[in-house]
Amino acid sequence: MNRLERKDRLVRWALLVVAFSAVSILAVITVFMFEQGTPVMFKYGLKNFLAGSDWYPSEKSFGLWPMIVGSIYVTFGAMVIGVPFGLACAIVLTEFSSKRIRRVIKPMIELLAGIPSVVYGFMGVVILVPFIRQTFGGPGLSVLAASIILGIMILPTIISISVDSIQAIPPAYREGSIALGATKWQTVRMVLLPAARSGIIASIILGMGRAIGETMAVIMIAGNAVSVPRSILSPVRTLTSNIALEMGYAAGEHRQALFATGVILFIIIMVLNTVANVTSSRRNRVKG
Repeated sequence: MNRLERKDRLVRWALLVVAFSAVSILAVITVFMFEQGTPVMFKYGLKNFLAGSDWYPSEKSFGLWPMIVGSIYVTFGAMVIGVPFGLACAIVLTEFSSKRIRRVIKPMIELLAGIPSVVYGFMGVVILVPFIRQTFGGPGLSVLAASIILGIMILPTIISISVDSIQAIPPAYREGSIALGATKWQTVRMVLLPAARSGIIASIILGMGRAIGETMAVIMIAGNAVSVPRSILSPVRTLTSNIALEMGYAAGEHRQALFATGVILFIIIMVLNTVANVTSSRRNRVKG
């Protein structure tokens, strides 16, 4: 074995060690979270923990149902707002705008991802919450406010990845469609979007993970009421907000219940990602 081969093998092993280190850290965090959270879940009953509507840690009542529903409502609302706008913006930037405009706008959109979430929350409190209160009624701090803010926050992720996915499509796809007489919009709808489906779905999954895992902005504008929201104008508390608000003073079983909240959040994210990936794979097989 010569010197070059030894260096190549050394680099391979070093990269392998780094990769396994990252995976090992994630595994340790997951095991610790499950170890801390599952005992209290089984002690008081998994059904009572998941389906209970009362959250009174001082009385040993740990019902997560209002927060599970709140997280789903807020995330769904954010996706309803963020996905159409993000995908439309990606299509305009790649197919209906000049390279000069794209070089200016795309970096500006990517910079939005670096804005701290507390800034989005502050803008929501100052501008959005009073507008909702005066226009639609209610307290203003609501599912609607949280959904709008989170929908804006996930836009950079969806737009950036979708733009890269559409731009990665070979030019022959566009040229062949135009040559067959299709209009530009027909080319986008029938050729480019199906070809870039995997990247677009990946952007939606990442945006969904950002929305369901966001904490600070949601704490500021969602209202943090531990009750099942009856409308989009009702205040709500999410799973992440529950952890952030109470972990600072929690102890004993209360602390374990918050770790269990993290376990439920982890499972929900894994289920959503799995469903999205399975759906994408099934569509690709049908297409093939």
